[in-house]
Amino acid sequence: MKKRRKRLSILGSTGSIGVNTIDVACAFPDRFEIVGLAAGRNIHRLKEQIGRVRPRCVAVCDDETARALEKILPADARAVEILWGEEGLCRVASLDEVDMVVSAIVGAAGLMPTLAAVEAGKDIALANKETLVIAGELVTRRLKAAGGRLLPVDSEHSAIFQALQGNSPAAVKRLLLTASGGPFFGKNPRELAAVTPQAALRHPNWSMGPKITIDSATLMNKGLEVIEARWLFNVPVDAVVVHIHPESIVHSMVEYVDGSVIAQLGMPDMRIPIAYALAYPERLPVEAPKLDLFAMRALTFYPPDMDAFPCLGLAYRAARIGGTMPAVLNAANETAVEAFLAGRLGFTEIPRLIARVMDAHETTAADTVERVRQADRWARGTAHAVLDGAPAPSEPTTRHPDLSRPGTHQSVPCTKP
Repeated sequence: MKKRRKRLSILGSTGSIGVNTIDVACAFPDRFEIVGLAAGRNIHRLKEQIGRVRPRCVAVCDDETARALEKILPADARAVEILWGEEGLCRVASLDEVDMVVSAIVGAAGLMPTLAAVEAGKDIALANKETLVIAGELVTRRLKAAGGRLLPVDSEHSAIFQALQGNSPAAVKRLLLTASGGPFFGKNPRELAAVTPQAALRHPNWSMGPKITIDSATLMNKGLEVIEARWLFNVPVDAVVVHIHPESIVHSMVEYVDGSVIAQLGMPDMRIPIAYALAYPERLPVEAPKLDLFAMRALTFYPPDMDAFPCLGLAYRAARIGGTMPAVLNAANETAVEAFLAGRLGFTEIPRLIARVMDAHETTAADTVERVRQADRWARGTAHAVLDGAPAPSEPTTRHPDLSRPGTHQSVPCTKP
């Protein structure tokens, strides 16, 4: 009996993850059908995607963009339903006929459509790490109630997911999350102060969008991935340990209580983890570069430099405090990255701005969507005020110990991924 094709909605279809997801799905037309696409303002790429996959409906950021898209669509593509705004994104994420939603919108904007997919009981291939960063407890609780599955797309979390297969959660000691180190690995703080946006956008191994590329350069991306791993695999944050691995071949590892370490290796190509998430538990013969270990010769690992790259420490601090603090961390970082790319903020000033916003925040429970979104709005407003020259509150409303360094917290072994 012929198996029905898996029907997909792709949120963030015009970004790098979305483009690669469409490539994978179209390479296996007997396995996948794309019925929904959601994008921002890149209507010309979206037009090409509509012509290629013929979705039932698409969503864009606002009504003006929707009208512009409608004007450029050829006559034979105008049957597609065009939606817009957050409501449109949520509709694409919760279409009745959809089996899996690929959540690849960058930043906090991905939260509400991902939640809509969760509450509709969809399986979710998650590339939008910010959803779990800012609302991990809320999302995982609702996912359990709705009965869907969360399958990681980030290469590091996919590697951990694969290394956990067939093993007891109680046997896990630590998750070893690898990071390339970005384009400035080995640089000292004085050298980093002179970094330009153009230099920061040149990642040595991966081709990504500008926001994620800057986050990789500051190591904030790895900090967000630490928080994502904490929720994906139900582990204490201190059981997630970052290893700088410049070759980007070992995508991450799991250390077990008997001393064994299981790793997943491969060339840095996002089609590999995307295909694994789409077809899980099966594997697809993806046309990606094959790993030649003889050519590699050496695989190296280093501890992260928390002095040169304080964003990683800020992420650990936010995770240990919990509540709304990770949402504040993320919102302040998104604002700081935008300011850096616009030339309003220096590279080494990114973590300073984030720290000032975090110090001014009064943490509350992140147990409702409104509390999370309120913290997000507050953090963006406070960050913009500091950028505009207004002083941040001189005293933090709630004082927190320095939780960004080892030795300031109790380490708890990982027992329940």
